[in-house]
Amino acid sequence: MLSFAHTHLILLFLFTVHLIPTTPMGEERPSQGQVQGQSRKRVIPVPHTEDPDPDPISEAYGYCNTPNRSEQAWEGHSPVDYKLLSVQVMIRHGDRYPLYAIPKTKRPAIDCTLSPKRKPSHPQLKSFIGHMAQGGHGRWEGTLSSLPRLPNHSACEMGELTQTGVVQHLRNGQLLRQAYKRHKLLPPDWSTKQVWVETTGRSRTLQSGMALLYGFLPDFDWSRLTVHHQWSTLFCGSACDCPARNRYLEEEQRRQYRLRVADTELERTYADMARTLGLPPRQLRAANPIDSLLCHLCHGLSFPCVAAGSALGSGGCLTLAQFAVIRRQQLEDEVDRRRVGLYRCYAVLATHPYLNRTANRLERVAKAYAPGRKPRAGGEEVFTLSSAHDVTVAPLLSALGLEEALFPRFAARVVFELWKSPHATQGQRKGQRQSQNKASGVKGDRSKGGNGGDMFVRVLYNGEDVTFHTTFCRSHDRHATQPLCPLGNFLSFVRKDMFNVLNATSYQDACYRRTG
Repeated sequence: MLSFAHTHLILLFLFTVHLIPTTPMGEERPSQGQVQGQSRKRVIPVPHTEDPDPDPISEAYGYCNTPNRSEQAWEGHSPVDYKLLSVQVMIRHGDRYPLYAIPKTKRPAIDCTLSPKRKPSHPQLKSFIGHMAQGGHGRWEGTLSSLPRLPNHSACEMGELTQTGVVQHLRNGQLLRQAYKRHKLLPPDWSTKQVWVETTGRSRTLQSGMALLYGFLPDFDWSRLTVHHQWSTLFCGSACDCPARNRYLEEEQRRQYRLRVADTELERTYADMARTLGLPPRQLRAANPIDSLLCHLCHGLSFPCVAAGSALGSGGCLTLAQFAVIRRQQLEDEVDRRRVGLYRCYAVLATHPYLNRTANRLERVAKAYAPGRKPRAGGEEVFTLSSAHDVTVAPLLSALGLEEALFPRFAARVVFELWKSPHATQGQRKGQRQSQNKASGVKGDRSKGGNGGDMFVRVLYNGEDVTFHTTFCRSHDRHATQPLCPLGNFLSFVRKDMFNVLNATSYQDACYRRTG
């Protein structure tokens, strides 16, 4: 049986080996002349037709997520008069220095200090640097207080957040601030309880979270902020022990290995690269060259070269064509991963603890707005931010049923929004309301989760509304009177329905039941 620490190491290797899969999602967009806040056509993403031969280089540039273009964010969009109650965000950290070095080559020359005069930059970068200097006034759980709040090495250390990574999340925070400004999500005097920030114990996740939070809440009051430490990259808290999850991960790793060694072009490419560098092919694969090559590509640097006659190598440079072969195999692996389904089983068990906490938070907020209910002192978690890794976000997407979503790029974001419908919906004709509730899985006038039928959830990935591609809302009648997904669907999915793929009824059942 794998220990939990060993599971994390395998996860890290698994996802740095194949980083970017599959096809993107698109969506219908409102017309240019549409006025914000008016009733509008619902934004429903439409998956693009899968490209039978996707370009691996274009996919790689998408993974880089270079902050050099404008971006449309659909967060905060809703039918007219709906009230936004809560936003839960999970992010992947921003652009980082490689975790692995290619033997016998020079490491990429990247400066990991921050300078507003160096590109890419951001209007808030200078003030962000100054604000982080005041971080000693905040409260930091566990070992987080010992981590640097800014990247600070002129020659980047392994895995260190770059200036690009900081700018990516300043932009994310700014996008969310603009999206939610008119909804007045947080009061000016927000309490410690209303803003929940959590991160793993890596400087790149902590710094990414701080950059997004600063973009979202410029000059926030440190005295009101507590940064919580998640010890596990799966954000599983006290529910991390799950033997079945480890077994599915082992089986998925074996599937990936079999597919890789059967790829003769990939093996030939590794042999050519190893010959250039004067390395055994096995050592080159273990050094995971794709991680370093992606860094070169994302930062516009030439691929590594070695001089002729160095050790046993033939000399020369690693090439874009070799990079493309490795990337092509990664894309094919993603298709096979979805077909086999082992990873989906792993993902359900890996992400249930996080999803369960998210469901509980949304339900608490929903209940706080029930008729006659008095608000609790300090309020509920109105805005939560979880700063994580690709090995956190990728299984989350799979568990939600978003199998065709792009693999988490640098600074990827997943957003859960809770909405309350206007009181006018409470005056519907009884028959119409009962028909709508039946279509939404709601009994009587109450949702599956025990909340009123006026609570709804949206899920967005990198600004795209993917709600109606999730497992829990894919079958929801898109032409129903109610254009959003009932919160009850999400609560039922997290507490029971997501385990159907495992033929189980609960997390404990799925984790510990012995199979023949």
